[in-house]
Amino acid sequence: MKTRNSFQSPAETVEQIIEALRAKDLDAVRRLYTPDVISFDVEPPLQHVGVEAKLANWSKVFTFFDEVGYELRDLAFTVGDEIAFGHGFARLSGTLANGATTPGMWVRVTYCMRKINGDWLIAHDQVSVPFDVTTGTGVTDLTP
Repeated sequence: MKTRNSFQSPAETVEQIIEALRAKDLDAVRRLYTPDVISFDVEPPLQHVGVEAKLANWSKVFTFFDEVGYELRDLAFTVGDEIAFGHGFARLSGTLANGATTPGMWVRVTYCMRKINGDWLIAHDQVSVPFDVTTGTGVTDLTP
């Protein structure tokens, strides 16, 4: 795991997220977000405000999963001097605490980052699932 002040590109920050999630390391996850991050995650409420709220979501995931798998595809960034945004597809999978395995589902993910003291940190993220307009239910069997 890299130390603070070493996330020289948005892509490196995302790589560190993936490593931290697979390691179930909340402290490492914390270092990747701004303290005032706003997260539009797939579970209620509509927004999670602040890094503690974001960490509470990941803490739940770490409780449900014995082993965490996390995959990201088609990630693309647009990078400015101090602001960057990226989008791609992510899938959380793994072995649940009860021993069952789950392949997870693909979701759309967007990262908005700010460069702070040389680090690219996540200031906003959004995870979404497409939905069927006619039924109002999420469509969870799509693949990139």
